[in-house]
Amino acid sequence: MLDLNDIMIFARVIEAGSFTAAARLLGMPKTTVSRRIAALERELGVRLLQRTTRSLSPTASGRLYYEESSQALRTIEGANLRLAEARTEPAGTIRISAPVGFGGHFLQDAIFDLLVTYPKSRVELRLTDDRLNLVENGIDLAFRTGILEDSTLIARKLGSTHRVLCASPHYLARCGAPDRPADLVRHDCVIAGQSTHAQWLLEGPEGQETVTVSGRFAANEMQAVMAAAIAGYGIARLPHGVANAFIRDGRLCRVLDGYTTPAGGLYVVYPSSRHLPPLVKTFIELAARRLNAGAGSSDDFAII
Repeated sequence: MLDLNDIMIFARVIEAGSFTAAARLLGMPKTTVSRRIAALERELGVRLLQRTTRSLSPTASGRLYYEESSQALRTIEGANLRLAEARTEPAGTIRISAPVGFGGHFLQDAIFDLLVTYPKSRVELRLTDDRLNLVENGIDLAFRTGILEDSTLIARKLGSTHRVLCASPHYLARCGAPDRPADLVRHDCVIAGQSTHAQWLLEGPEGQETVTVSGRFAANEMQAVMAAAIAGYGIARLPHGVANAFIRDGRLCRVLDGYTTPAGGLYVVYPSSRHLPPLVKTFIELAARRLNAGAGSSDDFAII
């Protein structure tokens, strides 16, 4: 007879990508996870997982079984959580991932709103520019921008963001300002990435243009990019709201005013296998209200 717990363990193995990660999430020995999967395969009479010494992946039957069974698991989890919601106020620990330098006051204000409103809540915030596996790292939700590649995540769009071109007054006095995007090839550019060469897509009066740029400094962390631009090492693409703060105090100047990057989406994402716990759902609504009320602009998000 099929054991629902074995099906749940199988779903966690698929989502986490390994027996080890699933065992850590479930709080049980790896050998127990492996044994329960083997029992499920015997009961079903099919191999669900292809195992090698270095990797684990679902078979065609495994993928089909996960897609069908995970829907049933979500229904059961949802029913349990909705009953809990009806009995208690949001409580517990919420684990959030966001890029370093993310959001200015927006994110911290949303978190403080949660902590004040719900005294039984706790928040663990992990700031990293890496796109973590949410299930494997035990993260409830993450903030991301741009094109979302992970189809196992559910995404809610909160807004959009774009970047503008900026440089320090010292750099412009020394090197001059570009008159059109093509002039950027003759300038030092501060690049958000891991190489000192890049292609920048810009949107202006005549539509979109792509220009090849290079410079002496690149970083995959936005705070370092901003610091290099302010120090005079070249022209940088910065989040609009962040740049405005430095433009107002005179540390940066806009260049190529008529050009920005194409607007990108700002999302909160969470694992699709989980019905949203009350605390996570409540925090997402608080964050959305903070954004819409203007306490933080989506353009303020300093994301690589």
